[in-house]
Amino acid sequence: MIWIAFFLRRRREIDYRAFQQMSDNQDTLIELVQGMQEIKLQDSQAKRRWRWAEIQAKLFKVQIKSLAITQYQDGGATFISQLKDIVITFMAAKSVIDGQITLGMMLAIQYILGQLNAPLTQLVGFVRSAQDARISLERLGEIQNQSPEDAEDNDKSTLIPKGDLALNGVYFRYNQLHDWTLADINLTIPRGKVTAIVGVSGSGKTTLLKLLLGFYQPEKGNISIGSAHLERIRPSVWRRQCGVVMQDGYIFSDNIANNIAESEKGYFGNYDIGKLQHSVHVANIRDYIEQLPLGYNTIIGARGNGISQGQRQRLLIGRAVYKDPEFLFFDEATNALDANNERVIMEQLNQFFQGRTVVVVAHRLSTVRHADKIVVIDQGKIVEEGCHDSLVTKGGAYYTLVKNQLELGN
Repeated sequence: MIWIAFFLRRRREIDYRAFQQMSDNQDTLIELVQGMQEIKLQDSQAKRRWRWAEIQAKLFKVQIKSLAITQYQDGGATFISQLKDIVITFMAAKSVIDGQITLGMMLAIQYILGQLNAPLTQLVGFVRSAQDARISLERLGEIQNQSPEDAEDNDKSTLIPKGDLALNGVYFRYNQLHDWTLADINLTIPRGKVTAIVGVSGSGKTTLLKLLLGFYQPEKGNISIGSAHLERIRPSVWRRQCGVVMQDGYIFSDNIANNIAESEKGYFGNYDIGKLQHSVHVANIRDYIEQLPLGYNTIIGARGNGISQGQRQRLLIGRAVYKDPEFLFFDEATNALDANNERVIMEQLNQFFQGRTVVVVAHRLSTVRHADKIVVIDQGKIVEEGCHDSLVTKGGAYYTLVKNQLELGN
């Protein structure tokens, strides 16, 4: 037992490294399959293959070390067991010679030793398996032991109060070692109005949207709706009233109707045909769907037909419209659309926006110029607020962002 315990800590370290290398190996294989098109286009097959080979070599080295420790454990345990047999046999034989026990008693002792060796060998394997199982459970526990988002829902409100959305002294960063992604954000988003958030790439716009949606909690400050803090409202209740189009919105391997009606409760295929037709009209994708042989029943996503980025964004817009929410959050929702589609969709969305609270993150002037309020973020801080005309006249950060989109003659 002492010999086995001596190796447990070392085996634990090796097993953790092995789990990590196997995880990296799995991630690399998935990348190779999903990124095959880009690998071909960039002619980087050799580089990617060598990277995969390096991971295999690291995994092999870890497995060799694990095998070596196993051999040391088994070899040592076998040596101790055999030494034990020799010592006891010698003592029993000496006792027979000295007349202290009979020959039959010595044979009985040998039989008992033989019966004892198998359980001892199994014990060594059991301790090793138990340690592997414990390490696996610990890795699962890292996720399982996290508090569920709805763990304390019973203490939270199921009502969304009236009033504006407000961020008060909000600070947020993804890692304690990094600088603030958002710093000292004080912003009021008027209820029932359209607010546009603009800024250079990496300025914190998408992060701000995710804070508003409750995916992250501010490290400092708070977000409130009317008189209530967002963290005191059940996330499921809040998101039920939010229609969202994110940059990386996901299209499921299902038919078009189920993809658009994802927010519909109940079983798959249960959707309101009137709402469905209205949503595809607003998203200006009805003509594309109706010219397909199976129409709304056409399978798309990983297992179905490939769709362009523009069609993908229009489907995501249709999904948000179908939900008929009180709050809408659009993150670069039209950046992949051509000018004609964008114009038609924005005209129809402007009608849909009436009476709803809308937050739009965009770079295109055509998307933000009619917003009731425009907020300019730079390096995680708000640098300007106002309407389009006032910000252009001011000639500051907003004008610098959109000047290339303005007509030079004006």
